[in-house]
Formats: sequence, C-alpha cells, structure tokens
Amino acid sequence: MTSTSAIELHHVARRFVTPSGEVLSALEDFDLSIAPGEFCAIVGPTGCGKSTTLGLIAGLAKPQAGKVTLFDAPVDGVDRRVGFVFQQDAVFPWRDVLHNVMAGPLFRGAAKADAEAQARDWIIRVGLKGFENHHPHQLSGGMRKRVALAQTFINNPQVLLMDEPFSALDVQTRELMQEELLQLWAQARSAVLFVTHDLDEAILLADRVAVLTTRPARVKSVHAIDLPRPRDVATLRYDERFIAIARRISDDLREEVLRARAGH
Repeated sequence: MTSTSAIELHHVARRFVTPSGEVLSALEDFDLSIAPGEFCAIVGPTGCGKSTTLGLIAGLAKPQAGKVTLFDAPVDGVDRRVGFVFQQDAVFPWRDVLHNVMAGPLFRGAAKADAEAQARDWIIRVGLKGFENHHPHQLSGGMRKRVALAQTFINNPQVLLMDEPFSALDVQTRELMQEELLQLWAQARSAVLFVTHDLDEAILLADRVAVLTTRPARVKSVHAIDLPRPRDVATLRYDERFIAIARRISDDLREEVLRARAGH
C-alpha cells in the first residue's frame, strides 16, 4: 500500500430527481479507498448503486456531496488513465477484431503501424490469433469479451472499472474469462474496481470485497481475501478457506438483500 490512493470516494452522495419530482438517493456518506495495483470487488443488493459508483469514478457524473479522486486529484470528466469494461460488449460491430483493438491507440494519436503492432500483440495475449479479420457477429460471447479486454488493456489503464463484465456468459466460459482477467491484471497491475452480483466471483478475483447496503448505498463492510495468488479459479472455490470467507461475507450480504426485499 502507498499513501496515495488510486481511487477514493469520501462522504459521497449521489441523488436523482424522478419524473414525479421526488429525490431518489442512490449513495449517501459513501466511503471507499483502493490502492494502486489493488483488486477490489463490490457486491450488494440489486439496484443499490454499484453502477452509479463506477459512473462517478469514470467522470460520467458528479456527486452532490463529498469528493471522488483519482491519485489524490479530483475527478473532472473522463480520464485517459481509466479503462471501463461494460456488461454489454462495447465493440464496434462494423469493425473486425484487429481494427476494434487498434481503435484506442489510434484515438490517442499513435501511428497506424504502431497501433497495428500493439493490437496484434494483444490479440495474441487474449487468445484470438487467427480471428483478426472476424467481425463481432462472427464471434462467441466469450470471444467478444476477449476483444473488449484487449481493447481496454492495450491503453495501459492505471484504473480499471468493470461492471458485471462476465454476467452474460455460461459458467465454463466465465471461468476462462476470470482466469484471463487475473493473468492480464497480474501483468498490468491496474487498480481494479469490479462490480458483480456473484459473491463467488468477487472472492475468486479480489484482494478485498466491499459489501454495500441497500439504497441509499453505503459501504457496510470490507473483507480482506487472504487467499494466495496466483489463484486457480476452477478449484479454489472448493478450498476450505474460500468456503469460510464466502460464508462470512454471505451472512453480511444476505442481511442487505432481505432489507431491500422488505423495502427498507
């Protein structure tokens, strides 16, 4: 850990006005700090403000109270140091794999030859060699997600925001993508904030897991995941240490899910 946080939300509030004129509070007194190179996952009841939190860090919205900082500087609009992997594939359907992955470096001013060389390297890293000329509709869901990861990591993000990126995948493909992500992150050492509804996924991937309350969301608790790295996603979930951690966090999370269902 260093004295500088990669991401910090301090006493943050985010509120919306509904069509009927009511004020809906998504976040209140929200505090969370993530160190450079740390992998943090957040879990919480449906609709509790997890994606809203990512939007504030990404500079897509501003809080009504508190502060959001990246490396101790206030977030002011979209920051080039931040990469964002969405739940839905954010690939260009009219571009093939190569030109999808090249898009980031070209947008940032790289020469075409350099952008292509970088893109081909990343296509190999994510296991898509031979698919350079395929378009998104010709790829499986897992392959499109690999394109999205290559698109993101090619820009060397210092902060990586991920909003349920693997939720639409089948179990086997999801495991492969989790392993792929951990390998890429081990090389890049970005600070990661990973939103998921899957507690097992959060524990398998993260250094810490933050549990959010029902709306308006606050950080209820933060759990250190003291499982050694590198992690074998396929077998770790059967480890007694994993099961103990999952049971502890699950009890914490279940309270909030029940409160959300009860409308409290």
